[in-house]
Amino acid sequence: MKVPAMLMAELRRLTATRMSVLALIALVAVPVLYGGLYLWANQDPYGRLDQVPVALVDADTGATLNGESVDYGADVAENLLADATFGWIEMTAAAAESSLEHGEVDFIVTIPSDFSEALVSASGDDPHRARLELQTNDANNYLASTIGSQAIEQIRASVAELVGREATRQLLDGIAEIRGSIAEAADGATQLVDGTATAADGTDSLVSGAIGLDDGAAQVAGGTAQLASGSEALATGTADLAVGAAQVADGVATLDDYAARAGAASRSVVDALPAVRDDIVAELRAAGLGDDRIAAVVDELDALDGRIRSVDDTVQSAVVQVDALSAGAAQVSAGSASAAAAAAQLSDGAASVASGADALHEGTSSLLTGAGELRDGVSELLSGTVQLRDGLEEGVASLPDSDGALREAQADTISDPVTITSTNVASAEDYGAGLAPFFAALAGWIGIYALFLIVKPISRRAITALHNPVRTTLAGWLTPALLGGVQMVSLFGVLAVALGFTFANPLATLGVMVLASFVYAAIILALNVWLGSVGQFLGLVLMVLQLVTAGGTFPWQTLPGPLSWLHHLLPMGYVVDAMRQLMYGGDLTRLADDGVVLLTWMIGALVLAAIGVTRMTHRRTLRDLAPSLIG
Repeated sequence: MKVPAMLMAELRRLTATRMSVLALIALVAVPVLYGGLYLWANQDPYGRLDQVPVALVDADTGATLNGESVDYGADVAENLLADATFGWIEMTAAAAESSLEHGEVDFIVTIPSDFSEALVSASGDDPHRARLELQTNDANNYLASTIGSQAIEQIRASVAELVGREATRQLLDGIAEIRGSIAEAADGATQLVDGTATAADGTDSLVSGAIGLDDGAAQVAGGTAQLASGSEALATGTADLAVGAAQVADGVATLDDYAARAGAASRSVVDALPAVRDDIVAELRAAGLGDDRIAAVVDELDALDGRIRSVDDTVQSAVVQVDALSAGAAQVSAGSASAAAAAAQLSDGAASVASGADALHEGTSSLLTGAGELRDGVSELLSGTVQLRDGLEEGVASLPDSDGALREAQADTISDPVTITSTNVASAEDYGAGLAPFFAALAGWIGIYALFLIVKPISRRAITALHNPVRTTLAGWLTPALLGGVQMVSLFGVLAVALGFTFANPLATLGVMVLASFVYAAIILALNVWLGSVGQFLGLVLMVLQLVTAGGTFPWQTLPGPLSWLHHLLPMGYVVDAMRQLMYGGDLTRLADDGVVLLTWMIGALVLAAIGVTRMTHRRTLRDLAPSLIG
């Protein structure tokens, strides 16, 4: 008997009665019902999360920030209700806990009473984190609890971004205000530098004047010393009184001129001292020196002022004496009769003038020293003000010059600095499409397994008649394989038409599904040929093993070691991989490896089945005729 004849004979047997036809149709529909209904139910569960009831408890009492009342809890609650990702239900804490316990809500998100207070605490002396509370009940739904954990993390991230944006914006506004203040301070420092430079020029002039005054005082001292010597000579020798008187008159005239110049210079110094003192104090105060430092400088100036005034008094007294001396010299010139008395008086006056001139010289020397110190101090002050100005200008340059719009953009970037750009080499359109390869592969196995409940693995008539074992094996395989192909075509139609899944390579995907059905039929056929109903049971065990090792849901790399090894051995994982590449538009070069493995399984199983049929044909035993342990 040829293979087509044996195939048709088995099909006639399966359709001999109405009940047989109904049973066949029901079993053919098993993978369609399993795969179609499951994928329909899970096609887009994340798109219907708004049907998941979730309790929202807003217990936030608000807080005060910069003198204004804020209620971040109300803002978060309003955003969640507007977003409507879940079926949010506003409740009190007690009502929410009761609803969670009785399964009326899947989880609770609570905004505690100190939520706003914690968020604004960063600006105070007790910063601490705000809390969002999640209450779940795995007895209601474990996945709902997992989704709740993910949802509250997203809420936390959005709140952190919101608060971070506001805090960053305030910080940037503060930096902008600080920059403006530093710029104003830099302008003031520039003016201070200019003023200090003017003061430095004034102290240079003061030192130059003091040098001139000191030189004049030295000349006065030298002149008065000569006067004293001359008057002494006049006192000891009246013989040369007329000549000496003439000389004295000339010398005293010169001395009078020097004294007048010294008196005027000394008086100008004294007159200028108050103004100089006030200018120095003003410049020091403008330079930002403290009152203590200014007071120390004023004390030094006051001491110097006293010495200068003392010297001036002496100088003015000397000027008066020199004037008197000039008058006396004129009198000596007019009459030598009083030469002796005038010479004695002149000697005494000359000594006093010499003493006053020495005192004046000492005073001008002190004035010169003080003026030099003042000049050095003002030079240091000028250097410090220049450093202050440069530092402020560098500070202004180092701070960004931004307007309100730029600071708002900067706050957005700083509060959420990372954006995710996602690209997908091969993309599943939704959750259901992501599961479709796995459940289609699994449905194919279930369909073949169900068919072998009514399909005879091997024709006993053919075995009894000692027909060709290979033909008998092919006939026993083709019947469930072709019916399985019908199952896969029907399932593909449900996926593509009823559920609307898209396929990058639809015909190739269908081809892989049919090939998978052929492979499964060969494997279960071999199990039945060698082990009978026990082999049918092992087919169920193999389905369970492949259910957990095919990598249809979680990546197969997460499997324990032994199960990971089975993933590389069993065929269903390769069916899933091939369907993914074809359905999503992935790497088609991987199909070669997948196809080789599946064909190896199919051919190996058929060879093994043929060997078993050969054994049954030539070496039948009573065990082969014994009733099955299962059904």
